[in-house]
Amino acid sequence: MSAIASRPFSPALTEYPIRVLLVDDQAIVGETVRRMLAPEADITLQFCQDPTCAVPTAVEWLPTVILQDLVMPDIDGLDLVRFFRAHPQLKDIPLIVLSSREEAVTKAEAFALGANDYLVKLPDRIELVARIRYHSRGYINLLQRNDAYQALLLSQQKLANEIARAAEYVISLLPAPIGSGDVTTAWRYFPSATLGGDSFGYHWIDENHFAFYLLDVCGHGVGPALLSVSALNVLRAQSLPDVDFRDPAAVLGGMNSNFQMEKQNELYFTLWYGVYNRQTRKLRHASAGHPPALLFGNPSLPAEQLICQNMFIGAFPKVEFERAETQVPKDSRLYLFSDGVYEVEKPDGTMWSFEELQDYLRRPSAEPGTEIEALYKTLQELHSGNTLDDDFSLLRLDFP
Repeated sequence: MSAIASRPFSPALTEYPIRVLLVDDQAIVGETVRRMLAPEADITLQFCQDPTCAVPTAVEWLPTVILQDLVMPDIDGLDLVRFFRAHPQLKDIPLIVLSSREEAVTKAEAFALGANDYLVKLPDRIELVARIRYHSRGYINLLQRNDAYQALLLSQQKLANEIARAAEYVISLLPAPIGSGDVTTAWRYFPSATLGGDSFGYHWIDENHFAFYLLDVCGHGVGPALLSVSALNVLRAQSLPDVDFRDPAAVLGGMNSNFQMEKQNELYFTLWYGVYNRQTRKLRHASAGHPPALLFGNPSLPAEQLICQNMFIGAFPKVEFERAETQVPKDSRLYLFSDGVYEVEKPDGTMWSFEELQDYLRRPSAEPGTEIEALYKTLQELHSGNTLDDDFSLLRLDFP
């Protein structure tokens, strides 16, 4: 089933102070800038008088803006601009070059090398503070965006780990295949990247009645998976009071009463439940908003679609569920599945259809279960990806 929209991710943003690194060989310039910035309580100044130490000082101090003179001994100012822009830790820090003259050629070259601004020193205090705040604000926004991105990556990794553990838990609850007897089984379960709410099971109620079922909770993630496991455990343990588990309609009614969506965080699920009598070879079944099971009995005929038009589980507290009954011919096979087995988008944007699934499953397989594996690989190729958008759950039962 399609996922319910989740709340947007909103990490707390780190507060970064405004830090100015001034690189100039003249001590008087350093003192003048210090006095200009002194009234600004939120701005911190670091003065570097030796231009050869500018890069290591910037790496250690990590300013939010750099003020740099263009004319200095030992190193050319434009070369220093180039060094700042080549350094991986400093390349994004806004750089304001200071020059004693307004020269268009020098200004153009400085901008070409990566400078963000150009000032003739020394500018008016109000203008200098305004430019420092402007460039620092842009850089701090970049830092906060990067922090949010890293937090999101960590959150996604944590969620992926939780989903992987939840998927392992769901798989651990699924029954072992049955290889011989009056009913044999084979199945494949491939959870989606976000983990849906599929689960299924089967067991003998008594020596003559064999129950099998598959449910699909709306949405994706750990929440739907937990509800799916909870419902599965009720069916496995037959723990609904005053319910005859040989009666599919009664089972659906009991599940509906116990799993109302208003008490399940507005989650609901579809369910297909059947009971096979090995003496009479009759199959009683009921479904609640679930895709039909496909029964292949006569090789020359299409599959019989086993479905009842009932409301999904959890919608309304008092619902009468209908059941149906069919005869199971010898050497029949039945497929029970969720909608993730056929609602798969093709490269052209269309969906793989239920009819295409039915035609695919009609082909006999040499060994039960191999066709399920082949089907999953086919859908992967259609979807152009390793993981489908919804859980892939397909159960095959053979009735010799």
